[in-house]
Amino acid sequence: MYDVLIIGAGVSGASIARRLSRYKLDIAIVEKDVDVSMGASKANSAIVHGGYAEPHEELRGRICYPGRTQFEGLNKELNFGFVANGSLVLAFEEEDKDALQKLYDMGIENGLPDMEIIDQEKLREIEPNVSDNAIAALWCKGAGVCSPYEYVIALVENAVANGAELFLNSRVCDIQKDDDHFVVKTENDKELEAKYVINASGLEGAIVSKMIAETDFDIHPRSGEYLIFQKGTGKKINNVLFQVPTEKSKGILATRTFHQNLLLGPDAIDEEEIDLSTHEDRLMYIYEEAQKSVKDDVINLREFIRSFTGLRPASSTHDFIIEESNVPGFINVVGIQSPGITSSPEIAKIVESILKDSGLNLEEDPNYDPHRDPIIEYKELEDMNKIKDKVNLPLGDPERIVCRCEQVTEKTIRDAMNRGIPVETLDAVKRRTRAGMGFCQGQFCKPRVLEVMEDEMGKKPYDEKFDSERSGLSRLNKKRINELIKEMQDTNRKEIEKKEEK
Repeated sequence: MYDVLIIGAGVSGASIARRLSRYKLDIAIVEKDVDVSMGASKANSAIVHGGYAEPHEELRGRICYPGRTQFEGLNKELNFGFVANGSLVLAFEEEDKDALQKLYDMGIENGLPDMEIIDQEKLREIEPNVSDNAIAALWCKGAGVCSPYEYVIALVENAVANGAELFLNSRVCDIQKDDDHFVVKTENDKELEAKYVINASGLEGAIVSKMIAETDFDIHPRSGEYLIFQKGTGKKINNVLFQVPTEKSKGILATRTFHQNLLLGPDAIDEEEIDLSTHEDRLMYIYEEAQKSVKDDVINLREFIRSFTGLRPASSTHDFIIEESNVPGFINVVGIQSPGITSSPEIAKIVESILKDSGLNLEEDPNYDPHRDPIIEYKELEDMNKIKDKVNLPLGDPERIVCRCEQVTEKTIRDAMNRGIPVETLDAVKRRTRAGMGFCQGQFCKPRVLEVMEDEMGKKPYDEKFDSERSGLSRLNKKRINELIKEMQDTNRKEIEKKEEK
């Protein structure tokens, strides 16, 4: 019997598992999908938020900043990729300054010590490529960016290294209370017993809760689409650039990723059904809105490599739900949308406190090791001419470069596959090593990666979930972007010709 069973291996479940693995506990992590970080934690803005965007009355407003302050230490222990490059909320009109003041006041109430409202001169000093139309900004120095899926992978790897057990492909279908413990059943016929159950199942949070507890909330998907550009394009921006937020989102942003890709998005659409496709009209809206934040030469659509959609598990309460249910020992951790990644260290602490108050004995494990070695670290790409000989090395040579665009070696791929989490899809290797994330989007390296995986596993990897192209999703690609560029150029030319005729 497990002491604690966690349903869901997204950022909340992973953070809780890693936090609890420091104690002498038997921990199970049960995940419905083929890998960890497959839901909202995989596809998002990757921002470690400042903590000024939500009011203090909301739980997410109170715990965002305390969570943010832990990221530097977590990154030193887990090596997932984090940089505190700062954030700017831009004002373009005089009335926008009132919104900046409101955000500043909320930040002060939430305990932030590192904000200031700056004028045009200061703004252009710290962000030379900001739009000439920006007249002021709220600057938060300690906000930043991380690699979100690498963060979740690191958390789970470390939890597993400290004794937690991970069960993938194990969708929970039934939960029963049997005297002093729970019996959790999965669709693949597992039956697990645990003293405490933590529901961190993301978009399925209400569904799982209703299996055992009175549930007075709903969870619905809120989609946001993104445009991402090739590596190096993120160097044009120093800070995360927000616009004045709306009721649903923090506005269209332009930011660098940890690995120096330019990222634009998201919009925010409440959905009735899950849809991970991307749509031309939404992406063009994001492109046009993001252009308002920067100078004309910052965003070049010819450097676009991919579009994607993220889904946020928005709750009917409009806030995080972190509480023990009416069934003692069953704890809901749901509705964790933005700023969920930033808040995740504090979410884990709250759950730890609930468990302690509920009677779970938390005895420190002297063998607990908080360290996890990196799989990859940020690197500048070498000149292709200098690495071409390594590309042609034979299978089995650790220095063989499997992915040219991101210069990923065979040694890195094999390391990623032997970290305590089963890695059996191309997509799983991609998130851990960046093989396939470069300019050609895997056209060169896909068969090479699969070759290494088959050699390492001794069997063919199953890849029905490896990428959108095999799952029937429709996503804007580079070919269509180039067509749209031509259409826009033709439209602009015709408008100019009409004006000249007049």
